[in-house]
Amino acid sequence: MSTTATVVTYDAFGEPDVLRVTTEDVGDPGSGQVRVANRVVGVNPADAKRLAGAFGGRLPGVLGFEAAGIVDAVGPDVADLAPGDAVVWHGTGAQRALSLVRADHVRRVPETVAPDQAAVLPVAAATAFSALVQADVREGDVVLLHGASGGVGSAAVQVARALGARVVGTASPANHDYLRGLGATPVAHGPGLVEAVRALPDGLDRVSVVVDLVGTPETVAATAELLGDRLTAVAPDDPPAAVTIVSTDASRAAGIADKVDAKGALDEVVALAEDGRLRTEIARRFPLAEAAEAVRLVASGHVRGKVVLDVP
Repeated sequence: MSTTATVVTYDAFGEPDVLRVTTEDVGDPGSGQVRVANRVVGVNPADAKRLAGAFGGRLPGVLGFEAAGIVDAVGPDVADLAPGDAVVWHGTGAQRALSLVRADHVRRVPETVAPDQAAVLPVAAATAFSALVQADVREGDVVLLHGASGGVGSAAVQVARALGARVVGTASPANHDYLRGLGATPVAHGPGLVEAVRALPDGLDRVSVVVDLVGTPETVAATAELLGDRLTAVAPDDPPAAVTIVSTDASRAAGIADKVDAKGALDEVVALAEDGRLRTEIARRFPLAEAAEAVRLVASGHVRGKVVLDVP
């Protein structure tokens, strides 16, 4: 039996103004699926890239890689989820009121984690966790985060601290107090970054790990200068000293490793959120029908924290 529900779709690649709000018929979940009534959908830079055609894919399409909601129905062979469960899920096509989702992409959400906090865990927080554990960040490390005030960056500050590291984060001066509130030592990005880091007190100048969330030639050069031989003299089986989520020819040539998704990352960040050690600032909220405005804002690159869509 199908149910009619709202969806935001697009028939051509382009700018956010190609998005349109319509309805669709959503059927019952099949084998290995659950149907989720979405409550909050996370919006990410990858949505704008996908809309622009960077990832290809079939048309018409639906944006959205993460959402939180309530299980509405389960497939006949799904035993560990039930209607009424509060959940978070990752996948594609989340900008809709009802989603058919693979059950193995769904996680229960503890009562202490609000839907808007849960909805932003699969992309930004799981990415941050993956990069940090790939670099084997642990107690005593000093981690430099390029781009620490955005969605991934603010999650990375908190995850790194949960792993026992001290954090230096780059951001514009307007976001320095925000980073201090998360427990990071801020430095301004741009010219003079290397000198500013080397002038930090209390051993913070001895950066042991860099996670680059920006991926510009400037951040690559700063990473190489700060880490020196530690960046290139890494044995094949050793963890990398630097990881990037924005892979370029320059980053690979410098010896910066591409981020690899960590197994169990979503479970780990859900647990951190439950413990109160991971919380995301929600910069803006839009109703689902205003998804175009939300995507446009995120694409601007000037968002602190995360942007979400509320599903009525």
